[in-house]
Amino acid sequence: MRYDLPYARPGQVIGLLGGSFDPAHEGHVHITKMALKRFNLDRVWWLVSPGNPLKPKGPAAMEKRLSHARAVMDHPRVEITALETHTKTRYTAATLDAVKALYPGVSFVWLMGADNLAQFHLWQDWQGIMATTPVGVIARPGTRGAARNSVAAQTFEYAKLPARASRLLGRRDAPCWCFINVPMSDTSSSEIRAKGDWGEV
Repeated sequence: MRYDLPYARPGQVIGLLGGSFDPAHEGHVHITKMALKRFNLDRVWWLVSPGNPLKPKGPAAMEKRLSHARAVMDHPRVEITALETHTKTRYTAATLDAVKALYPGVSFVWLMGADNLAQFHLWQDWQGIMATTPVGVIARPGTRGAARNSVAAQTFEYAKLPARASRLLGRRDAPCWCFINVPMSDTSSSEIRAKGDWGEV
């Protein structure tokens, strides 16, 4: 048994939702529950990152973010993890390589909100991520058009799985991605921080 690492059996399909979760909120909970259902996932792991390389300012302390995330997301098939502190990776492509090496025989689906797909082409080795890992994209308020017209969506248009077949995503070989429309929550971490409801500590 690997202490502090989530458990997964070969043959399972695990969704990975990465982010700073600074702080975690109802929007994260909502897209996680939608992803579990629509992509037919066995489990979802939240990867609470040490820091987002695309953001100039560091997040709140890891323990604070983990504790809050666990309070917000209480679900038997969702695990809150600090996996990237174990893999010592900061970029998604490297994290995915490390996770796949730790869990042979497990299938992983990278989950993201549509707002991330719109700027996905700015991520390190984004084409490598798309080429090696199925990607599930969940609609977010005000971002559908930008996501559908994004560089990533256009480049990998040929690999798009219709939303009506979303339950097959984790059982398809990459490249394969799927965009699903769901009832939306407009809560955002940046708005919570701006209101002063989440301290710096």
